[in-house]
Formats: sequence, structure tokens, C-alpha cells
Amino acid sequence: MAVDGPVVQVRGEAYREVPPELARFAVTATARDRDREATLTRLAERAAAIRVLLEGAGPVVARRETGDLRVRPETRRSGERVVAWHGSVTTTVTVTDFTALGELMLRLADQDQVEVAGPWWELRPDSPSHREARHAAISDAMLRAREYAEALGARVTSLIELADAGPGDRPMFARAAYAGDAGGGPPELELDPQPQTVQAAVRARFTISDPVLS
Repeated sequence: MAVDGPVVQVRGEAYREVPPELARFAVTATARDRDREATLTRLAERAAAIRVLLEGAGPVVARRETGDLRVRPETRRSGERVVAWHGSVTTTVTVTDFTALGELMLRLADQDQVEVAGPWWELRPDSPSHREARHAAISDAMLRAREYAEALGARVTSLIELADAGPGDRPMFARAAYAGDAGGGPPELELDPQPQTVQAAVRARFTISDPVLS
């Protein structure tokens, strides 16, 4: 598109740190036995116990997804003779109530042959924080354009082009601390939700009035 008159091109950026809105963690039940059927039975029982605990957590658990089921034989190095069977199944849990997160993770970790990993902190895909960052990036681009125009003794007259140029948001991980109760009660898990980085950037081109170069 042909443009009459001088043009200024700028990049607008915004950077925010906001509290996380979601926490995810993984629960893996494992089983091992010389007999394949016994391994599968134990694995099913332990997976069922995890399900009962998660269902009992009520609205604390926003979502749970079971996947990554593995059953494999263990053989001797010298041949294919099976000496044991290993089984595992992982459930990914999404939590929105962080006050109950530590207690839930400890209850799950207290189960027999269960591993708990996480949490990983996130924002919702439709979080208002993304929109706010984009608006801030546009405001920054407009401010820079005005500043460049003013330095030339000119003013911004119209917008020619606006394009998104921002990097994606980066997920952050957790810091967790285990603390035993001095009175011999159940252990407590203190979690520090890490702020999430939200970034946005735009490229913008504006027409400006004729500069005053004298």
C-alpha cells in the first residue's frame, strides 16, 4: 500500500508477572510381581484407590486425566525368560484451589507404591492477563510513536499497520517444602506458587505529519 508522507515504525512490548490460576501434578501408581495377572490386579487396585481419593476431594480437583499405562516384562540378560512384570499408570490432576493442594498431594503420596510429581503452575488459556498484556503492548507502541514524532516536531496522524510479534508465555515450575509437625501430627506441605510470566509484543507503523527539521 502506497503511503504519502513520513512513516515511523515502532515495536511495543509488555511484560507482566501474575499469580498462577491452575496447578497440575502427576500421580503414578506402580506394581511389580512375578505373575502378570497379580501385577495387573495390584495396579488396578492402586489406581482405584487414587481415583477414590481424587473423587473425595470434591471441587478442589477441577480435572483429572488418566493416561500413560505401561505393562512390561522383566527378562534375564541371558535370554527371554520373564522373571517379573512391571506395571504403571499415571493420572494428571488439575487443581484450582491452592489452599488444599499440598494436603491432597501428601494424601496421594502416602498410598502404597505411588509417586507424585509436580506441581506445575499455569494460567488459563483464556486468562484476562493475556488480553491485558496485549493492550499494554499496543499502548507502548503508540507511546513510542508519539515520542519519536514529538522529537521531530511532528505528530502521529494515522495507523498504517499493526502486527503481533510477541513470544509465547513461559510455564513456571513449583517450589515445594516438606515440613514435619513438631507434635507428631501429619506432615504439612508448604507450596509457593510461582508468578507466571505474560509477555506481548507488537509491530506498528504510523504516518506522521511533516517534521520540523530546523
